[in-house]
Amino acid sequence: MDSRKLRGMRNARSRRALARTASFAIVLGAAIICTAQLGLAQWPEVNGVNNQRYSSLSEINTQNVTKLGAAWVIKGIEPMPSNRATPVVDGNLMFVTAPPYVYAVNIDSGEIVWRFDAHAPTAHGGVAVGDGLVFFGIWNPGKTNLLAVNEKTGQLVWKTSLVPPSGEPTGGASAAPLFANGIVSIGTNADYGYRGQIVAFDAKTGKELWRFYVVPSPGQPGSNTWPKNNDAWLHGGGAVWLEGVYDPELGEDFYVTGNAVPQYGGEYRAGDNLYTDCVIALDNQTGKLRWYYQTVHHDIWEADIAESPVLFDANVNGQTVKAIAAMRTDGYLFEFDRTTGKPLERIEERKVPQDAYQKTAKTQPYPVDAEPVLPDCDYWKTQQIPAGFDLGCFFTPAAVDKPNLLVPVYGMRSTPMAFDPQTDYFYATGQAALQWFRRTKDPDFFSLGFSNRVPGLSKIGYQAIAAIDGRTDKVVWKKEIRDGKPSGALATAGGLVFEMVGDGELQAYDAKTGDLAWQFRTGSPIGGPPIAFEHDGAEYIVSVVGGAIWGFKLGGTVPQMPALPPPSQEDFSGAVTNTDTILTAAAVRDMGLSGSHVIEDEYEFDPYRARVPAGTRVMWRNNGVLDHTIVAVDGSWTTGTLHPLDIGVHTFDKPGTYVYHCKEFPWEYGEVIVVPSGPEKTEEGH
Repeated sequence: MDSRKLRGMRNARSRRALARTASFAIVLGAAIICTAQLGLAQWPEVNGVNNQRYSSLSEINTQNVTKLGAAWVIKGIEPMPSNRATPVVDGNLMFVTAPPYVYAVNIDSGEIVWRFDAHAPTAHGGVAVGDGLVFFGIWNPGKTNLLAVNEKTGQLVWKTSLVPPSGEPTGGASAAPLFANGIVSIGTNADYGYRGQIVAFDAKTGKELWRFYVVPSPGQPGSNTWPKNNDAWLHGGGAVWLEGVYDPELGEDFYVTGNAVPQYGGEYRAGDNLYTDCVIALDNQTGKLRWYYQTVHHDIWEADIAESPVLFDANVNGQTVKAIAAMRTDGYLFEFDRTTGKPLERIEERKVPQDAYQKTAKTQPYPVDAEPVLPDCDYWKTQQIPAGFDLGCFFTPAAVDKPNLLVPVYGMRSTPMAFDPQTDYFYATGQAALQWFRRTKDPDFFSLGFSNRVPGLSKIGYQAIAAIDGRTDKVVWKKEIRDGKPSGALATAGGLVFEMVGDGELQAYDAKTGDLAWQFRTGSPIGGPPIAFEHDGAEYIVSVVGGAIWGFKLGGTVPQMPALPPPSQEDFSGAVTNTDTILTAAAVRDMGLSGSHVIEDEYEFDPYRARVPAGTRVMWRNNGVLDHTIVAVDGSWTTGTLHPLDIGVHTFDKPGTYVYHCKEFPWEYGEVIVVPSGPEKTEEGH
């Protein structure tokens, strides 16, 4: 469907059924539920028109939302590996990606019309639909493709590689493609040392039309922000994780880009490193860069823009301005005139912590008077930080000689925000937490600092759902959720904001106040961002949950599922190993462009969680090059100092959980779980 027509659907209140109506039966457990009849949908893109995730439907509203119930459940979908799956609905067909498959579901009958097996992981974000075709990308790094299948039959029409003719290594596709004006474009990831790219194809034939490299080649505009004396640009990152958005009046595609690579190491890539961490406007026909704005200079924090940009109309001095909004991962909302790229608010460059070795940028941009969704170091200073760690702030660099640093998580990620033109509020979701922030001498080694090794760290964080006034850039209301990661927001003209939250509940909030208005248990912690559409005169809210698609409407009678068990209250998380031998240094594996490589981490026990029966004599072997003294956190026992190759022991007589750390490096923690001796001992890894 042409994007000009899609924009015309924004103010439509209702559509009457244009498709055949029929009842269908869905099996839910042992029960057969007959659902209401359905009709034409109006959710043509994964994030809705203009990426706003807004529905103009108002049948479900603040006055009657308590009558909302599940109307049907469509099962038989491959269980989702993440909470990013979002349906697209065109006519009476709903399309969903569930790696390695793409499904088409008939919303009149509830039947799966076709299932396409890509024989590879399909992109998490979903599909695009246009010209009678369904487009989707493949995730495999280095072997990534864009595919088009027939919308009605699921038959493959064309398949093309996203790898350039030069054969340059290329990351996989994460987001749904963008279909606009007969052109389909898609971005690629770049975390393994590739260059992020946006590639556009003729939608009918799959012929490549243009290619935009996030990191420019030498001599191209922006290349002066990369060193001239090395090839850091060639592996410079700039992943394009998320869906773009098209403005037909300007003829431009808008995308946001990711962090530079190496993620935590900037010593070999002096400069701002364009066009990483940018909002970019590209000519839809040629891919030529019209304008850009960089939200993080010389990124060494993995602070990529990780939420899709949103097009909206802003009121500036009484004039309507075509605007675009992007959320930085530290919780600041940036707003621009999308015609010129000029900020709608004053942005100032503020001084940030410096590291001469890593060539840090002297300043970073901040919207003046804006209020962020996520808290910085001042808030975390009021929390109980685990002993042995030092606290940093956003933009505190990781350092080889600072292995005990905790910093706030860049947590506004992969959960799309919504915009409500009635309230002028943006609804954004993120994680407020601390991370163990580390790096090695090798800047390309990324897999260090696992925060689940830090006891109690998960207990002081939360998930945030916030409303931000687009006129003032102030947080109007914020909800703290502690039961898992929400999916991303949906705003409706009924004055509601819907979210799938991590405890398996679909929740509705009052859009103006943030008050919880309704909730429903789906029974799965993995739920995708909800969508809304009208079918046969009724408004539906739909979300992909686990291996099913749930549909909700007023008067729905499908019963709720049992509540999920509460989150673990354990200090540590992660695998438990049945063993009586613990190493003081762990082998850590990391994947990069050159393949897998391994280092010995002196600050991580292997395993860090061990389980033994009561009466076991546990041994610690110093397999590293530094001295380690194993000490109980409560001071009740110690192994004494272990020099390299030494062995220390302690016998655990009573069942219980025992936390210990290293005297020399008090941020290195471990746990011994002692169970009663005998046949009731649990199995390995459980």
